[in-house]
Amino acid sequence: MHPCFPRSALMILFGWLSAAAVQAQDFPVTIPHAFGTTTLTERPARVATVASGNHEVPLALGVVPVGMAAANYGDDDGDGVLPWVAERLAELGADTPPLFDEGDGIDFEAVAATRPDVILAAYSGLTRADYDTLSQIAPVVAYPDAAWTTDWRQTIRLNSAGMGMAAEGEALIADMNARIAGTLAAHPRLRGKTAMFVTHLDTTNLSVVNFYSANDTRVKFFADLGLAMPQSVTAATRPGQYAGSISAERIDAFDDVDILVTYGGAPLLEAMRADPLMAHMPAIAKGAIVMLGNDPMGNAANPTPLSLPWVLDDYVALLAGAAQASE
Repeated sequence: MHPCFPRSALMILFGWLSAAAVQAQDFPVTIPHAFGTTTLTERPARVATVASGNHEVPLALGVVPVGMAAANYGDDDGDGVLPWVAERLAELGADTPPLFDEGDGIDFEAVAATRPDVILAAYSGLTRADYDTLSQIAPVVAYPDAAWTTDWRQTIRLNSAGMGMAAEGEALIADMNARIAGTLAAHPRLRGKTAMFVTHLDTTNLSVVNFYSANDTRVKFFADLGLAMPQSVTAATRPGQYAGSISAERIDAFDDVDILVTYGGAPLLEAMRADPLMAHMPAIAKGAIVMLGNDPMGNAANPTPLSLPWVLDDYVALLAGAAQASE
C-alpha cells in the first residue's frame, strides 16, 4: 500500500459511487472519435479494455473488466498489474481479469475470447487497422484526436460514456479535481514555474534532446499541478505528435525551463551535468531536476484515474523540491 494513500483514503475517494444516486444514461449513445463514430444501443454488460490505463475507468466506477492490458512499464513485481490497480481489485473483492499481452501489439484473439460488449481505448495508439479489427469484435471507444494524447479527464469522459456511466464519470472527475486542489494548496511554490518532460536519454550519447510535447499527457498534467508551459516546448510541438527532439547544440532554446523531469538515475544525472552542452541548461545547472525510475512512480507521472491519487502527494513533493532548487 502506498504510504501517502492508505486503503481508507481509497475507499473514501470512490465511496461516492455507492452513496450517490446513479443517473441512467439514455441510449443509443454515439461517441465521436478519430476514426469516425461509435454507437452503443444499450448499456454494455461486458467491458474489455486495451492499451494502458483504460481499465482504470471501469474499475474506479466499480466495474471489473472482462479483460484488460497487462502493465508493461513500472510493474515492479512483474505480475502485469500495477499496485493501484491491485488495490482497487482487492477493494472490489475481484480476481485479476484476463490480461492481454500487448508487447507485440494488440492480441485480438485474446480480446475476442472475452466476448466483450464494448472495448474501451480512449487513451491508446490504435491504428486504423487496429480499430477496424477490434470493431469486428465489439464497438470501440477510440481516442478523440491523436494517438497517446488523451488526457485523464478525456479518458474518463469517453470511457465512462462508453459504459453508459457518463454521470458517474463526471462525478469522478470532480472528486479528482478537488483532491488536486487540496494538494496544491500546500505547495504554492509550484505556481507559475515552467516544466519540461524529457524522454529517456542515453548516457553515452546526449547529442539529441528528446522530449514530450505539449500534446503529451505527462506534460498536460503539469498544468493540473500549477506549472506553466515553457514557450520553447510550445514552439517545438507539432500537431498530433506527443514527442519531439532537437539537437543538443540548440540547448539554449530551453533557457525558459525552470524544472526538468526525466527518466533515469544517478548515472544520467552525472552525464547531463558533465556534458558541455546540456550543463548550460539552467534547470540542470541548478539541480532543478526530478528523476523518475522504471517503477510505479515513474509510470504514474503519466496520470490515470487510479494512479493519480496514488502518486499525487509524492510527485508534487518532488516537483516542489525542484521548484525550490530553481530559485
